[in-house]
Amino acid sequence: MRSLRSIVETSVYALSTTTLAANHCEVVKLGTIRDTYTANILLGGYLKIRELRIACKLFDEIPQKDTVSWNSLIAGYVNYGDLESAWEVLIRMKRCGFCFDGYTFGSILKGIASNDCLFAGQQVHANIIKTGYDENVYSGSALLDMYAKCGGVVDAHKCFNCIPNPNSVSWNALISGYVETGDHVNSFQLFKSMHREGVRLDDGTFSPILTLFNKPEFHELTMQVHCAIIKHGMESDSSVLNATISAYSKCGSIKEAKVVFDGGVDFRDIVSWNAMLAACLEHDERVLAFNLFSKMQILGFEPDIYTYTSMISSCFEEEIRNQGQSLHALVIKRGVEHLTPISNSLMAMFSGPPGNYMAYAIRIFEHMEFKDRVSWNSMLTGLSQHGFSENSLKLFQIMQSGNLEMDYYAFSAVLRSCADLATLQLGQQTHGLTIRSGFESNEFVTSSLVVMYSKCGIIEDARRSFETSHKQNSVTWNSMMFAYAQDGQGHVALDLFSQMRERKVKVDHITFVAVLTACSHIGLVEEGYEFLKNMESDYGISPRMEHYACVVDLLGRAARLKEAKEVVGSMPFQPNAMVWKTLLGACRLCGDVELAMEVGNFLLKSEPYEHCTYVLLCDLYGHLRRWDEVAVLKRIMKEKGVKKVPGWSWIEVQNQLHAFNADDHSHTRNQEIYQMLTKLTNNIASLKIFYDPDTLMHDCDYVIMNRRPTMLQDSEASFSMECY
Repeated sequence: MRSLRSIVETSVYALSTTTLAANHCEVVKLGTIRDTYTANILLGGYLKIRELRIACKLFDEIPQKDTVSWNSLIAGYVNYGDLESAWEVLIRMKRCGFCFDGYTFGSILKGIASNDCLFAGQQVHANIIKTGYDENVYSGSALLDMYAKCGGVVDAHKCFNCIPNPNSVSWNALISGYVETGDHVNSFQLFKSMHREGVRLDDGTFSPILTLFNKPEFHELTMQVHCAIIKHGMESDSSVLNATISAYSKCGSIKEAKVVFDGGVDFRDIVSWNAMLAACLEHDERVLAFNLFSKMQILGFEPDIYTYTSMISSCFEEEIRNQGQSLHALVIKRGVEHLTPISNSLMAMFSGPPGNYMAYAIRIFEHMEFKDRVSWNSMLTGLSQHGFSENSLKLFQIMQSGNLEMDYYAFSAVLRSCADLATLQLGQQTHGLTIRSGFESNEFVTSSLVVMYSKCGIIEDARRSFETSHKQNSVTWNSMMFAYAQDGQGHVALDLFSQMRERKVKVDHITFVAVLTACSHIGLVEEGYEFLKNMESDYGISPRMEHYACVVDLLGRAARLKEAKEVVGSMPFQPNAMVWKTLLGACRLCGDVELAMEVGNFLLKSEPYEHCTYVLLCDLYGHLRRWDEVAVLKRIMKEKGVKKVPGWSWIEVQNQLHAFNADDHSHTRNQEIYQMLTKLTNNIASLKIFYDPDTLMHDCDYVIMNRRPTMLQDSEASFSMECY
């Protein structure tokens, strides 16, 4: 008959609470709880199933505890993530006269490493040296792992050198430490030394090394390591398989990543599918990604949070927004829409430009049970991007009143809203908050400060904000160049571009939009054209849609309409509505009715409900006094229900924002406003300053007038006008 000990051991391996409890009762009933070995087995069982309360009570009832008893309880607390309780047990263990061993040090150091408590780790290190365990492979490996995870990889290497015969755990811990710091040289050197020493290479060796291969230049090394994986028979290990897929993807080879994925058909787990999905989405293989997403479910793999968030996050563009809505329906059906990461990705998808889906994002935000920082930032950014700047500022006030922690994303979004509304005082107050919070020098915050001050007409303060930044990448440089370009100081913007090149700041596609905008505003046609032609050869940046639109605008402003049309015709891809509208604007400027009708008809067919096209054509026909065509366009607008979006003006007086649109009589001080307007009109008439509405230039999308703050009845005011 099996002994009671073997029965207890069997119940532990089964990890059944009911069986453990039954055998515990039997042990107590027979009085064998006094047997330390049996009690330790029960203790370990309870800790494995995370029944800490019962385990602690059992521990206290063990009459003759040994080192194993104490080690088990310490390890249990560490695995539960409670380092503080584990540390208290360690102190009690020492006070009770028990000596620490390699397992004691290994368990507590594991907890210290997970919590990044370097000072506590150094205290344990002192005890290890004092007790002579510094050469013990188990405690030594745990010690170097602690130093590596706490950022002390040099100290970790010193610990490694003290171990007489380091095993694979020791080598892997040190390699992982160097990988975490991004040290390719030492990581590869250790990998080679480990192989040369004859130490067995396992999943803990290959997986960290593969994460270093994140650029196309590492493709050959990835292939070499892949060969070593096959040679050591590790290709069937799921963690190695997943790391290999990711490595090939990051090295630019989606094809080889797919080959590895297909070859692991018997070893794939959910992480493998997620890695392959991420690889497809990273390389814009959306069709393949959605096919894999369907296939994984057919094969019985249930998508997890990472799967859903990856797929939803890929549906930002308008043409695949329907697939995003299908995914939204799926997460509702699966009952996971309430999970914060999934709600955040849905919000980001619906609030991301373009499209009119902001109402969906707001509804998701309002129904979220738990909102984290990402949730608030996504909503702030979405409201700001979609022109709901007042709502964005109100939401920011709610965040402040709720004492929610702000980060640079929040400040950046709020400053952009202040810029859109030209609320100088509020922008300055937010600037003060960024200084107090320590985010003033952040590149995104600095960029938003530059935009805010420049749109409020204070280019000097914009430049001061720019000068306080680190200026290490293109974000702040681009904003400052745009500010000067829109302020009519194109030459200063181009000087900044020259400084960027001198400082070897990496330029991006937005940099060239700023450069071309500057050229357009000061009439540097040939220079702008040269920038477009040399972008790819000189800077490795392929011209995008917005660059061609800028050049069309550049040529249109210079009345070189024929060349503008040739640029559109020579584009390597199909021009979108933005390019056609820019060409239509150039036609309006040059008075080319024939080309304007051709472009306008195309736009009316492709975007029949877009009001901007109608406004541009009406303005052109009105300028040429072709009132019949104007009447036809207005009739079509009425039939299709297309309405011109009214232009708004706003003014900030005593830190309060006042908004107006055409023929607006809703303001509380309406009578006073119109009396002042009549007075100003009479003054203008007396000075014989006339204005011809036919010469007024309308711009459908851009703020065309940004004035410096002026004094209005002894109150600070800032003025901005938008024309639609």
